[in-house]
Order: sequence, then structure tokens, then C-alpha cells
Amino acid sequence: MTKNILTKPFETAYNSAPFSKITNEDFLPAFKQAITSAKSEIDAIAKNNERPTFKNTIEALDFSGEQLGRISSIFFNLNSAETNDTIQKIAQEVSPLLSEFSNDITLNEDLFKRVKAVYDTKNSLNLNVEQQTLLDKKYKSFSRNGANLSEDKKQELRDIDKQLSQLTLKFGENVLAETNAFEMLITNKDDLSSLPEGTKEAAKQLAESKEKEGWLFTLDYPSYIPFMTYADNRELRKKLALAAGAKAFKGDALDNQDNVLQIVKLRFQRANLLGYKTHAHFVLEERMAKTPETVKSFLNELLEKAKPAAELEFENLQNFAKELDGIEQLEKWDASYYSEKLKQKLFSLDDEKLKPYFKLENVIDGAFTVANKLFDLNFEEIDTIDTYHEDVLTYKVTNNDGDLISIFYADFFPRSGKRNGAWMTSYKPQSIKHGVNDRPHISIVCNFTKPTKSKPSLLTFNEVTTLFHEFGHALHGMLANTTYPSLSGTSVFWDFVELPSQVLENWCYEKEALELFATHYETGEIIPMDLVEKIKESATFHEGMQTLRQLSFGLLDMSWHACESPETIRSVKAHETEAFKNTTLYPEVLENCMSTSFSHIFQGGYSSGYYSYKWAEVLDADAFEYFKESGIFNKEIADKFKNHVLSQGGTENPMTLYKRFRGQEPKPEALLKRAGLLK
Repeated sequence: MTKNILTKPFETAYNSAPFSKITNEDFLPAFKQAITSAKSEIDAIAKNNERPTFKNTIEALDFSGEQLGRISSIFFNLNSAETNDTIQKIAQEVSPLLSEFSNDITLNEDLFKRVKAVYDTKNSLNLNVEQQTLLDKKYKSFSRNGANLSEDKKQELRDIDKQLSQLTLKFGENVLAETNAFEMLITNKDDLSSLPEGTKEAAKQLAESKEKEGWLFTLDYPSYIPFMTYADNRELRKKLALAAGAKAFKGDALDNQDNVLQIVKLRFQRANLLGYKTHAHFVLEERMAKTPETVKSFLNELLEKAKPAAELEFENLQNFAKELDGIEQLEKWDASYYSEKLKQKLFSLDDEKLKPYFKLENVIDGAFTVANKLFDLNFEEIDTIDTYHEDVLTYKVTNNDGDLISIFYADFFPRSGKRNGAWMTSYKPQSIKHGVNDRPHISIVCNFTKPTKSKPSLLTFNEVTTLFHEFGHALHGMLANTTYPSLSGTSVFWDFVELPSQVLENWCYEKEALELFATHYETGEIIPMDLVEKIKESATFHEGMQTLRQLSFGLLDMSWHACESPETIRSVKAHETEAFKNTTLYPEVLENCMSTSFSHIFQGGYSSGYYSYKWAEVLDADAFEYFKESGIFNKEIADKFKNHVLSQGGTENPMTLYKRFRGQEPKPEALLKRAGLLK
């Protein structure tokens, strides 16, 4: 019998994941063994005859299940970045087991009695702030997840959680399958009119790789976005846009409409079972915003400020398209195309002219240099650790004393086993145990344009900010310095988690930062200052419409999850149309539906949380204003940000941490000013 590498300690450099030695067949038995082992650890805590203490109950609980956590992070990260049919089948089998195990903990009466005993005496325990937070979090993880329910209700909760784990996975699988299924082959060269050379070359290479004649376009972002932005052929733009908008909305085997209705209904039932009015009420209790009412009024207040600007921008764009090409009615597939043309006219700024200054390798080095100047981090590319795909780069991150801070993985290009979008994740959390500070393994995953035979990977400016955004999340993970794994790194309130990522994007607009890495890939020339000025000037271009778009997603999320009668919703499309009614600028497209591929809220962790992006923008604009007052590389401010925000994870209330860094609560004026919505 072969030994399963996942069931024993990894004998690898930096205790990194031994990807190349793991087979798909290893996962299921490893999960089962790790669950059994974790159950034994939980039983030992629950049945301990000693008096319950913080150490033997709360702390023991937080450090339990380490092997299971490690296997889960490896497996589910692969399911997002390098999946296949086998991994997806295993995910469907494993998710209910993990859901059941999670319920076994929160519904364990003996364990809850011990946790409650410690919680009830918390005022006499002399705990530090982090310990108090952990105790509060552990107690709530029971009380908020069914520990006080009767036996029959506990069983009902188990059944709901099991169904939800399978439905959310199925939702994601359908979206990925739909993304991979669509191809648009172009054989007439005239249909490529106005497309950048690099886009055409990439499409040609893709067609060749599939043994086809012509140019192949897909729904992967590096293929989709340039086509929608530059292709003159309006009918083909329409074809591509309709395909993207109809993902999992075709009434076939990959349709997600029923999955959406089921997920929403089950989340609502679960919240009711636990004593909450809606899923949003349940979720937001543990967020900075606290209530759905706060979120809705926050979104609507921004909507009030942004809508007049958005309507004016739309009218100007409509007039521009009519003047230029006689377009009587602007449609969704015209949005990027005419926006880009108008931006070029107003600012003489063409994304294609910027791309030569943003070679991927240079941008990566730029992010590293910014992190070094701000936080004294050093990045060294290494090849001594395993990866799950040849495209993945690996780095050893150290401080100026040479101490290991983190291992960092970066995975930048699209492929069929990888979902669209960009995200940060972790393969191993940071914690301090027995006096040893165990450092984290952090990863960012993106979908950028691949190098071609004649050109390296050149990023659009939007991709540059995406890289900095995910790298901001990564820094939050890398610089974690807490005792307990469940409070470490990005384990913070969801409406606080976007602060480090969004604040880092600001450096992309600053001359002082751009000069560090924006050099022409052929000539080595530093980006001309007139281009930097144009980037800054154009930063608020169509900000009203962009804000409206983000708000529409947040309002759609709330319409699903703060709804008090989801069982009465019959049509996903009709519900969505109603949710969008105050934010709609373009004519309705009947064949399209966003909810059926809205992975953030139906597969990712953003249900009742999509507003967080805008919420964190208020924080990030206010925080960056503070940096700008003293210089964007001011060490004193950077140290404050590192010591009070990045390293502290979820050890304290986020507003307390923010005020310790900033000296005051954030003011929304900074965001409105930056967005050009405050005159």
C-alpha cells in the first residue's frame, strides 16, 4: 500500500505543500483521516475532566484540526486555480463531510458547556485583548451556529448546511464550465479591425493550440476585455457580451437559476432557525456595518451622490457615440468601446500606449519595491519549493534582519482549470505556538495576458491596479503577527478586509511610485511624466458610472439576502431587474442575468458583504490621505499602518485598530473628493 503524503508531516523546504507528489486519489482518504483525527482532538477537549480554562478549552480549540485545515486549504485552492473533473467530484463528496464536521463542533453540547463556562467567568480571567477577542469569537461561533437549539432543530441545521455546501460548489462548477465552453472563432481578418496587435497574436496562438485556423476569443478576461474595448465590429462585440451575460442562464444542465433560488431560500431558513430575521441580519451582526439597514442607507447615500454624475456621463457617452458612428441607442456591448474612445479623445490616453511600460515582471518588482520601502520586506525568487503548475512563481520573503516573514506564491495567467478573476489566499496560516512564530504561506491568483511569441506579458493599467490590490491582501497575510491562527492575517471583519488591498492601489497613480517600475520593456525609458499626469487626470473618468455599477452589485446582494420572503421569489431575472431599477443606465438585455454567475455572493464569501468594497473605499481614501500629508513613503506612517492594521489581523475591533493608526474615524469626504463627486 502506497503511503499518502497528505497524512503525515511534510518533509519539505519551509514545510511547504508538496504539490507534485500529491495525487487526486490522496485527497479523499486524507480528508477522512484528518476529520477523524480532528474529532479525537475535539473529544479530548470536550471530555477533559479538568475545570474548563482559557488554555485547555478556548486555546486548545483554536489550535485543533491543524492537519485538516492544511489539507482543506491545499485542496480548495486547487479547486479554484487548477481544477479538473476529478477534483470537482471530490469537492462534491468532501464538502458535506466538512460541513458535518463543522456542525459536530458547534452542536457538541459538552464542548459548548466548557466554552460557556469560560465565557461566563471572562471578567475574572485577566485575559489580554487578543485572548478576550478569541474567547468572544469562540463563544459566538457556538451561540450563532445552533448550540442553543433543540435536538430536532440541530438536525435541521445540519441538513441545511449540507445542502448549502453542495449547492454553492455546483454553482461555481457551472460558471467555470460555461466560461470554458464558449469560443468565438474569427476567420475574416477584417473582423479584427482596431484590435491591438498583442490581442490578435494571443488569439492566433490560442487557435493554433486548439488546431484551428483563425483567431480564437473566449470569456477569459485577457481575451474578453480587449475585444469588448477595441473591436470595431459591433455585432461580434454583441455576440461576446451576450455569451458572457448569459453564463449559467440558458435553461440547460449548467443553468444556475434553481441553484440561486435554493441557496437564497436555505440561507434564509438557516438564519430564521438561529433566531435572525434574514441571512443579512445574521451575517452583518459580525461586521463593522452591524445591520442591513446601515448597509442599505450607506449604499443609497452614495447612490444619491453618484447617480447625477453617472447620468450625465452616460448622456455624454451616448452623444459621443451618436456623433462618431451614428449610434442611436447605446447598448451594454458599446460601453467599454466608446468609453475607451472618449477617454482617448479627452485625455489623449490610450491603454495600449501604456501597456509597454507595464511589463508583468517589472510591475511585480514594483510591488516588491513599494513593500520594501514601506514595510522593509525583501523578496527573493526561489525554485526550491513545489508548485501545482509551471506558471506559478515562488518567493521567500524576509525582513531586513534576514528573518523569514512568509513564503509567497504568485499565479498570473488564465487556463481552463482556473476560475476567472483575481484573489488572494493562504496555504498555511501564521500563529505563535510554544514560543515559535510559525510564518504564513500566501498566494495571489490572477488572470493576466500571457506572453506571446513576440511580446512579454504587458498589463493594462487596470491589471496593474488589480495586481497591487491582490498584493495588498497578500501583505495583510504576510505581515500577520498574532498568537492564534483564527485571528491571523485576513481573518478580520469582512468590511475591513478590503482596506489593505484597496489602499495599496493608490500607489499606482503616484509619480514617485510609478518611476520605480514603469519602464518601457524595449527601450528601458521611464514612463513619461505627461502620461503619469494623464493617468491621474483620467483616474476619475466615468467614476459616476463605475460607482453606480459597484452600488448595483451591493444592492443586488442585499436584495437577495435581506429579503424577508425569499420563498416567494419565482424568477431570478425579474427579482434582479427590480433590484437594479435605480442603478440602470443601459437598456435591459433579456437573454442576460448577472445573479446566475455572481460567484462573489453565491460561491465566495461575499453574501451580504458585497458593499464591503465601497465601505473599505471610504477607509482607504481616508488612510491614503494620511500618507499623502507626509509623503507616500513616509516610514512613520507606514510603520503605524503595519503595526496597527496589517500585523494585527482580527485581534481587536477594526475601528479601534483604524483609529490607532489614523488618530480618528474615517471621513467619507476623502472618497467623494478622490472620486470627483465632491466639488
